[in-house]
Amino acid sequence: MSAIALEVRDIVKTFATDTGSINAVDHVSFSVNHGEFVALVGPSGSGKTTMLSILAALLSPTSGQILIDGQDLARMAETQRVALRREKIGFTFQSNNLIPFLTAVENVELMLRLNNKLDKAGKLRSAELLSRLGLGERLKNLPNQMSGGQQQRVAIARALIHAPTVVLADEPTASLDTERAFQVVQTFAALIHENNRAGIMVTHDLRMCQYVDRILQMRDGQLVKIYEDKKEILALAKGE
Repeated sequence: MSAIALEVRDIVKTFATDTGSINAVDHVSFSVNHGEFVALVGPSGSGKTTMLSILAALLSPTSGQILIDGQDLARMAETQRVALRREKIGFTFQSNNLIPFLTAVENVELMLRLNNKLDKAGKLRSAELLSRLGLGERLKNLPNQMSGGQQQRVAIARALIHAPTVVLADEPTASLDTERAFQVVQTFAALIHENNRAGIMVTHDLRMCQYVDRILQMRDGQLVKIYEDKKEILALAKGE
């Protein structure tokens, strides 16, 4: 299998405005390998959130291609895109979106249930993954019985449990204090690497970038710079 998990080819997303149109994403191309954790950064309005929505198959590009494991989302019917999104993409967003009446372990098992893979082994993996994330004593807790950091870790487990090719995180630390934020991103990065997934995190907090392998910087809808050197990444994360 190719090392490339996700390939973005010349993506454009155009929105109509009162005065004409604007390219929220403007001819962006990049790829992410299996086992690679990438940060997508840029100021408000840079296009990074629109780009993430396109990667999640929640928004269709105006032109260009998105390939996951070589499968082109643009060429799929909507039913095929829904199936691919459910099977090959994992999500964790700022708001968590946990089901309030399901326990921590039930929230994680939900992704297996949706993919018709919830068996005894799947239940065991769900509990083990939550334990790996330091939530072994919280398996039966409802979301409102957990802290924000604990809920975010449940969301990470849910995003990873069905062995997706691509895992997407949209501002996963925005509602967390600094210590918890570092813990969440460090654990997320470790799981991306250990499980050979392709991870993409949108973040406004450059300090969190110390855990990523590359940084993709967007501005005005365009990909303006890629940071690949680890020393350069660490310097950026430290504000140097």
